[in-house]
Amino acid sequence: MIDDVVTIVRAAGALIRRVQAEDLEVREKPGEGPVTRADREADAFLRRELLRLERCGWLSEETADDPGRLARPRVWVVDPLDGTIEFVAGRQEFAVAVGLVELGRPVLGVIHNPATGDMAWAERGGGAFRNGKRMRVAEGGVMAASRTEIAQGEFDVLGDGWELWPLGSIAWKLSLVAAGEAAVTLSRGPKSEWDVCAGTLLVEEAGGRATDVLGGELRFNRERPTVRGILAGAPLAWERALREVAALGMVRSAP
Repeated sequence: MIDDVVTIVRAAGALIRRVQAEDLEVREKPGEGPVTRADREADAFLRRELLRLERCGWLSEETADDPGRLARPRVWVVDPLDGTIEFVAGRQEFAVAVGLVELGRPVLGVIHNPATGDMAWAERGGGAFRNGKRMRVAEGGVMAASRTEIAQGEFDVLGDGWELWPLGSIAWKLSLVAAGEAAVTLSRGPKSEWDVCAGTLLVEEAGGRATDVLGGELRFNRERPTVRGILAGAPLAWERALREVAALGMVRSAP
């Protein structure tokens, strides 16, 4: 199935690029930030093609939630365009993220950055890959972090030695951690399942750890589809960040 999903996600990325070259039609979702025609059209395309591939439950940022998904053993968890703020601003820091969840755990994940062309994917037990090459996490002091959260000073209280790398799209940051380009990524605010589902599997299959911000196990397709922040990285970097977070109580609010 992974080859078919990669093909579908790549086509969604091409759709997003076409819309970007035409007319974004940017609107504001109350309390949630901008949404564009690219978000909506990519969501419709992915919903049609992925459900044609496997008729199971569906959970997506741009689709009204159907509680019927809770009774389904397998569910697509999709963010058709993660990092819309960066997309609108013209930064190459957005991604299409698709995860397939079975009994609460991701078993397939694909993250594609249409701007750079990078395609990362993983299947549980089968490893993680980017552009055909195996990915492995790498230790170090580089922390990929939200540009907005950095500007708000939310990382000022961390210990010395972290090199902050400001980026948009948590899905994109997770894929970069899986590829070993950053040692860890951290966000202490609540995240939606579709933000982190695919990236969680990529990091795990690349040899890293992916948990909520307090080190708790991530489970997906829950009634309220949010997680208590995200912390993912190479094992030692993850442990160091977890110790600092636990000491500082860096959790904004719990789902």
